[in-house]
Amino acid sequence: MSGPLDGIKVVEIGQALAGPLAGVILADMGADVIKIEKPDGGDDARLWGPPFIDGDSVSFHTNNRGKRSVTLDIKSAEDVEKLKALVRHADILIQNLRPGIVDDFGIGPDAMMAMNPALIYCSIWAFGFTGPLKLAPGFDPLLQCYGAVVTLTGRPDDPPTFCAPAINDTATGMWCVIGALAALKQRDRTGVGCVVDASLFESAVAWVQGPLNAYNVTGNLPKRHGAASATLAPYQIFETADRPICIAAGNDRLFVKLARAMGHPEWCDNPLLSDGRKRAANRQAVVDAMQPVLLTRTRQDWMGIIGEAGVPCAPVNNIAELAETEQLQAMDMMRTLPGSDLKIVGLPITFDRQRPHPQGDSPKLGEHNEEIFGR
Repeated sequence: MSGPLDGIKVVEIGQALAGPLAGVILADMGADVIKIEKPDGGDDARLWGPPFIDGDSVSFHTNNRGKRSVTLDIKSAEDVEKLKALVRHADILIQNLRPGIVDDFGIGPDAMMAMNPALIYCSIWAFGFTGPLKLAPGFDPLLQCYGAVVTLTGRPDDPPTFCAPAINDTATGMWCVIGALAALKQRDRTGVGCVVDASLFESAVAWVQGPLNAYNVTGNLPKRHGAASATLAPYQIFETADRPICIAAGNDRLFVKLARAMGHPEWCDNPLLSDGRKRAANRQAVVDAMQPVLLTRTRQDWMGIIGEAGVPCAPVNNIAELAETEQLQAMDMMRTLPGSDLKIVGLPITFDRQRPHPQGDSPKLGEHNEEIFGR
C-alpha cells in the first residue's frame, strides 16, 4: 500500500533508537528507506534483547520494519563512494552516528549537500551541534539526568527517578521527522535542501519547559508530587476499594460536577477548595476530603459514577490490561509484520482514517546488498 511519502528516498545511517525511529516513521508513511549498517554486527539494537525473534531483538524489529538493509564500512574509501552514490539520488539523509564522525569520514552535511543540493540532511545529536558538549556521547538516561526530568519524577522523598520509556530518544526521532517534512515542503518552494539538527538535549529541555519557565520567573525549584500534577488538583491517582483510579478535574466546572457526583457538593463551599488556585495550594486538603470517600466503592463503581458525571477519569492499567482494552482494538493500533507473526504497535497517526501498514518485515543484516549494489 502506498503512503503519503511514496516516491521519497531516504538513506538512514542510524543505530540504536532515535535515528532508526525517525527512519521507520518515514518508512511507514511510504518512503523507501535504505538502512546503512556496519558489516560487523550491524545496528547495535539487533542485540537489544531479550526477547528475540529470528535472531534479532523485538526492539530492532519495532524500529526497522519496512526498510532495506545494506552493509557499508564508512572507514573504507570505496564504501564511502558507494554511500555517496546512494545519497546523490536521495531526498533525505538521517544520521545519528557518534558526534563528529561524519565529518571525519567526509560524509557530513557540507560534503553531501555540495554533491546533492536538494538533499535534506538530518543529524541527531546527543547534546546539539554546538556548545562545550557538542562532541559528547549520550543515551536517553544520561539526558534524563542532565535535563532534570529525573528530579521531577516520583514522590517528594524518592531518589531521582527515570521515566521508564526512552522519552528523549523517542521525542528526538519525532522532532527529526517534523523537521524533515517541513524541509521537504520548503524544498518544494525553493528547490534547495537544508540541514536539520535535533538532539536528545533539546528534547529533554522541551519536556521540562513548564518547570524551567516557572523557575526563570520565580527562582523556586519545582517540587515533586508523585502521581499528582504540580499545578492542578484533583489531578492525580487515588486509591479505591480495590484498584487505583486517575481523576483529572482540571477546572472549577469539573470540580463542581465531581463533588456532586461523589455526594459532597459542600466541598465547593469549603474556602480551601472553592477554586483551582486554592485547591492547588491546599492539595492535601483535597486528598483528605476525597480519599476516604473513594475507598468506599470499587474502581468500576467510581468509573461509572464519575464518568457519567462528565469528569475525566481512567483506570490505572498495567501493560497486560492495556493490551486487552477495547479502545486499543477499536483504534487498530497493532500491526503484524509482513512475513512474520510478530505483532508490533503501528504508527500512531492515520491518513483518511487509515493507519499505515508496515511496508515489510525488518531486514536481515545486508539483505539488500545485491539488490542495491548489484553484488
